[in-house]
Amino acid sequence: MTLFSHAWMIGLLHQYGYSALGVIIGLECVGLPLPGETLLVAASVYAGTSHQLHISLVILAAILGSVLGQTAAFLIGRSLGTALLHRYGRYIGLTPPRVMLGHDLFSRHGEKVVFFGRFIAILRSVAGLLAGITEMSCARFTAANVAGSVAWAGLYGVAGFMLGHTMKAVAGPMSMVLGALGIAALIIAFLLVRRHEKRMLADMAARDEGSGRDEGSGPV
Repeated sequence: MTLFSHAWMIGLLHQYGYSALGVIIGLECVGLPLPGETLLVAASVYAGTSHQLHISLVILAAILGSVLGQTAAFLIGRSLGTALLHRYGRYIGLTPPRVMLGHDLFSRHGEKVVFFGRFIAILRSVAGLLAGITEMSCARFTAANVAGSVAWAGLYGVAGFMLGHTMKAVAGPMSMVLGALGIAALIIAFLLVRRHEKRMLADMAARDEGSGRDEGSGPV
């Protein structure tokens, strides 16, 4: 039996139930290479075909695992990631201006990354960490985290339950396609940032300067 095979996942669900689903998804969100999404689909199909699991509890376990896992990754990134970037970032090209640019970009688009990252294999494992490293506000991260987790678990859970083995057959290829599109989007975004880096840094400095002037011109 190969690692993470369908039989292995069904055995895991049969023995540990909803807790196994939540833990695997949570650990995947922290960055471990575990099949959280595949296990969600397997649990949903199992609930629809065997009725030994209840689909509502499957979805709830997936939501809790996702929210808690992403929150743990966010806290790790916030407590350790920033210090590591400032200390070692220059060795991999992440100079202080580039780190500041990353903070600026995430401050404007962080909710989209966290929400849609839930549906993309690579981002699913790093979105929370990136949000923490770029010091995204807790309120904005939590809102996007909960919304993305509910949408993801609900969509895959209901689809797996309703479509049964058909969903299991297409989940892998669909995940691969979404992952490939996500990687392509990240590469394009990286190239665009590199190409317009100086202008974006200048715009960021101008916004900061304008904000400083506005604060200085307020009532005394």
